[in-house]
Order: sequence, then C-alpha cells, then structure tokens
Amino acid sequence: MTTAELLTDCFGRIQGVVHRAVDGLSVDDLAYRVDAEANSIAWLVWHLTRIQDDHVAGVAGTAQAWTEQGWAERFALPFGSGDTGYGHGPDDVAKVRVAGDLLLGYHDAVHARTVAYVGGLTDGDLARVVDRHWDPPVTLGVRLVSVISDDLQHAGQAAFVRGVAERR
Repeated sequence: MTTAELLTDCFGRIQGVVHRAVDGLSVDDLAYRVDAEANSIAWLVWHLTRIQDDHVAGVAGTAQAWTEQGWAERFALPFGSGDTGYGHGPDDVAKVRVAGDLLLGYHDAVHARTVAYVGGLTDGDLARVVDRHWDPPVTLGVRLVSVISDDLQHAGQAAFVRGVAERR
C-alpha cells in the first residue's frame, strides 16, 4: 500500500462514518443534543469538515471549499467565514441547524478535494514542514494524521449521538 492509498483509505473511512451518522435524519434530529452542554450531530459534522477543509487546503496551498464553492453562503451560519468551530461553546453549537443533504454535500466536496490532494503524495512528501509555529515544527505527515484523528473522533461522537437520539 502506498502513502497515497493509505491516506485515501483513511479519509474514505471518515466519509463513511459521517454518512452513516447523518443519512436520513431531520434537521431536528441533527440538532439533538444529549444535554445543553453537548455537541449535536450537525455541529460535529460541520466542525470536522471545516477542520479538514481548512487544514488540507492549508497544506495543499489552495482555497477552502467553504468559501471558494459557496458553502459558507449556503449554510448561512452566524459565524465568520474563517470559523471552524474551534473554541465554540454551547450557544454556538445550538446555532448549527442545517439539513443533512447540506452537511453531506459539503463533506463530500471537501472529501473529493482531500483525496485529490493526498492521492498524489509520496512517502517523501510527509517530511515536509508545514507549520513552524510549533516546537518541533509540524510536518505534512503529522498534520494529516492530526486531521484524520480529529475527524474520526468527531465522526464517532456523531454516530454515538445518533444512537442516543434514535433511542430517546
């Protein structure tokens, strides 16, 4: 398995979990929160997709799908166009009320851009330093593993919330 195949598989698994967490749910189901402090499926999927979009566009040197493809306007959230959800509190989470087709459309658009980028990577590319603001500096490999880890955790949380919502 090549580096490109491994990364493509990882991001494909995230996409699969996201689809299983969102498919067939209403806006109210997607906005369901276990309690007033918890994250909703809608917020979790929006956030994980925003992080993937932001971070992969950053290392690829491209614009984010969020702004370039008009997703920010379609979502019409009361946040700045650069907002990824990092640092959001319960009131912010409650503001993410969107339909599943919108969430999945955005996620699939970001996924397509991601696999197009990682599909061309080789082992040698992973050592490239992409962020010198950390000690040690962050390499491309570390950044991509970080995105995969964060995305899988949030996708799993969304799947858990779906299970709770379906049993309530």
